[in-house]
Amino acid sequence: MEKGIESIFKPYLEPKEVYKGGKNIPASTKKIYKLSSNENPLGQSPKATEALIKAAQNIALYPDQTDIRLREALVLDFDHKLAADQFITGNSGSEIIDMILRAFINEGDEVIFSNPCFLPYSVFSRWYGAKQIDVRLKDFDYSLDVEGILNAITERTKIIFLTGPNNPTGTYIPKAVLEDFLARIPKNILVVYDEVYRQFADAEDYVTALPYVMQGYNIVGLNSFSKTYGLAGQRIGYCYTTAKIANYIRQIHKPFLLPITSIEAAIGALNDKEFIANTVKTVQDGKIFLADAFASLGIKYWPTQANFFIIDPPLPEMEFTDFLMAQGVMVRPVSQFGAPGKVRISIGDQEANEALVQALVKIKTR
Repeated sequence: MEKGIESIFKPYLEPKEVYKGGKNIPASTKKIYKLSSNENPLGQSPKATEALIKAAQNIALYPDQTDIRLREALVLDFDHKLAADQFITGNSGSEIIDMILRAFINEGDEVIFSNPCFLPYSVFSRWYGAKQIDVRLKDFDYSLDVEGILNAITERTKIIFLTGPNNPTGTYIPKAVLEDFLARIPKNILVVYDEVYRQFADAEDYVTALPYVMQGYNIVGLNSFSKTYGLAGQRIGYCYTTAKIANYIRQIHKPFLLPITSIEAAIGALNDKEFIANTVKTVQDGKIFLADAFASLGIKYWPTQANFFIIDPPLPEMEFTDFLMAQGVMVRPVSQFGAPGKVRISIGDQEANEALVQALVKIKTR
């Protein structure tokens, strides 16, 4: 009997869970505060906007064949602590995750991650036939289960995803914990350290991947321009690692990968130090304001190092989300991220934060 096209489908690509981004603001005459996607509360960098508009005059032409100009701008941003060949850029942090998995994972290899976490770690690894090992964060405080991960490592383990600050919990990995972990894992495992929200972290013992890359560890620092820089709509991200690892991954970096508008907007954003400082201050001020409000209203929340909170809502998650939406505030349930019953709320500007608190008061007093 003649076989159908299904006979060459990869079995691990059968319809399963897919990553779904946050919803867009619906068409409405009512003011809607979008606190569901962790976007920049101040919008985008004016310097990025200016650079993008200028670049738009040349969109009939092909962009840079390589990303070297952006990588050189990142060298400056990192105070020359890394060389240009240690950076890799792509169309969002998510694409960098995909690129890393494509470079290292073969069918049957193992990938370790810790739910609740960013869904692409698991969804994208399935595309390449990886066996997925979920060593959940500890339930009571969402801290990393170091011993659980170490015990889960086998000869097939290729990649371990770590995150700090973590989406959707806002928690982080203390420096001493990360250093102990890196010292104990086999040398043939790659650690992908997602630090997309690093600019918002203010814990004294918070650390990025940078010092460990400089020491030669097999670690990748994953970053994005979507949060601090306000370029979510441009879909641009980057990572940094050792030259050996970066040059290996770069073999699958497509020419003309980044649109000229994205390249110029990203370079402009890196140069807008005032906007970055204002963004961080807005988030830090909002963090204090909302933490006080949650406490006074008796709403359980977890301390955050990011630009969002995860909370235990006073109503079932979907009922809570729908009620807030009716009040003009968008938030996001995070069952899909491995945190059933919880809701993630982005920190907005003061007007948005006050609208959220007013909506929460209505729940408590209705």
